[in-house]
Amino acid sequence: MIRSPLMTVMTDAVAKAARSLKRDFGEVEQLQVSRKGPGDFVSAADRKTENILRGALEKARPGYGFVLEEGGIVDGTDTSHRWHIDPLDGTTNFLHGLPHFCISVGLEREGIPVAGVVYDPIKDEWFIAERGKGAFVNNRRLRVAARNTLDQAIVLCGIPHIGRPDHERFLRELSVMMVNFAGIRRQGAAALDLCYVAAGRADAYWERNLKSWDLMAGLCILREAGGMASEADGGDDPAGHGSVACGNEHMHRELLRLIRSAA
Repeated sequence: MIRSPLMTVMTDAVAKAARSLKRDFGEVEQLQVSRKGPGDFVSAADRKTENILRGALEKARPGYGFVLEEGGIVDGTDTSHRWHIDPLDGTTNFLHGLPHFCISVGLEREGIPVAGVVYDPIKDEWFIAERGKGAFVNNRRLRVAARNTLDQAIVLCGIPHIGRPDHERFLRELSVMMVNFAGIRRQGAAALDLCYVAAGRADAYWERNLKSWDLMAGLCILREAGGMASEADGGDDPAGHGSVACGNEHMHRELLRLIRSAA
């Protein structure tokens, strides 16, 4: 594990917020059967978790700015640093009582991801990284898989749902991936998708129409695990442009080739 003042600040804030989120998840199953449903409850849980994170991080690092899923952009007096926070990545899973979601906190320094914490409270898995210090899940060092054969590889993806654009483009890309990869998975939490590639549990991942809070922490973790990441169309600012394609060097290159072939 990484022992640094910055990582202590980040993990302490996430641990505090996670206690509240786990209690709220325990209520979701009961809300499924109510007339009103769990939507309003989950929105409140999302905001509560974000407020806990923001309060803890502001106290520890006064002056840093924020990019918040719920609260928007908050400028800080320190213009070099910004926290990118997703208090509940995998909201739809959470809403339906599916135990696959996380808290994601990434730190940007002058546009570069320099630290990330992604915590899965159900599996009690801490994915952490700090630039130049490696990436870990709990006490185990992370490395991307070395696999370089597509027909033995699993690729993760995001599927545009109702209200999202690019349905036709996704179907073209999916049709290409289906005949090249051994398996395709859609798990519903972008930060965990990045971490699973970092951990070698999956070999590649692509998705569009994301936000910086979906990506900032996971990008740091992936890169510190030896992975390559770009925008889905090959650009070099996935967090800024809200799309990602990633894997080890070979898988990343092949994934971009397949995406281009589906254009």
